[in-house]
Amino acid sequence: METFIPLAIAILAAPLFPGIILKVKAFFAGKNGPPLLIKYYTLIKLLKKGSVYSNSTTFVFKLGPIVSFASAFIVLLFFPFAGGSPLFSFHGDVIALFYLMGIGRFFTVAAALDTASPFEGMGAAREVFFSTLAEVTIFTVLVLFYRLTGSLSFAEYFTGENPISLLSASGALLLFVIVALFMVMLTENSRVPVDDPATHLELTMIHEVMVLDHSGPDLALIELGSFYKLFFYAAFITHILYPFTAASSLVNGLIFYALLSLIYVAIGITESIMARFKMDLVPKFILTSFALVFFAAILTMGVLQ
Repeated sequence: METFIPLAIAILAAPLFPGIILKVKAFFAGKNGPPLLIKYYTLIKLLKKGSVYSNSTTFVFKLGPIVSFASAFIVLLFFPFAGGSPLFSFHGDVIALFYLMGIGRFFTVAAALDTASPFEGMGAAREVFFSTLAEVTIFTVLVLFYRLTGSLSFAEYFTGENPISLLSASGALLLFVIVALFMVMLTENSRVPVDDPATHLELTMIHEVMVLDHSGPDLALIELGSFYKLFFYAAFITHILYPFTAASSLVNGLIFYALLSLIYVAIGITESIMARFKMDLVPKFILTSFALVFFAAILTMGVLQ
């Protein structure tokens, strides 16, 4: 039960937190904003509709949303939410899971290219390029965490004998990792300043332009997969911020979701006070995250010695 309950709550609550981002942005704009449950309403509305397919598309177009959703969902099965044991775990699962999310992105890109739309092809090219740069930061983080724990498993990172957190001996260095992962989270989830999920101009869109031809349940799967992906990155940062070692699982859960909410608030603030970068500045932004993690890795060598 200690494994299934946190996982079930995470799966059900993931669409709730993007509503926090919308509320924060509405606050900065002096508006009331949509209700917190707006994403649930959107998913229900899409599931009630039918999907429309172009004659130029093949089975790849239909496969994209399914694989994209499945890859994001499977990642949650391996994550130790609020210090609890994950449903599945094995040594090296972090590498497998990040590549699994890469497979989900590959099929999303393939589905976009399958439409033969020049706009979707343009968005797909940008998505692949920026994600490739972000991947360098992610795997540098994994190398750093391996040096700290000797493991390549989410369970060992956060529930092992020496959990990774700001309160650990190398906690000060993890500040660089937190900032870098926050930048990667914005990149991987197509948020400002890398992309703007609210834009409607095809020439400036990245992720949103790739899913323009999807509709109904297919679009619902894509949306739900994006909620899970954002939830995963936010939970990753949350566990670095605080070690969930309290005896009570209820206390751990309350602290976890309180910190998680603050991360979503931070995303909303970022999107409220910043504009999206020009396309030529986005690679510099992403590579800055790599520079931060690389610097932390160098400093960690001295700490461990």
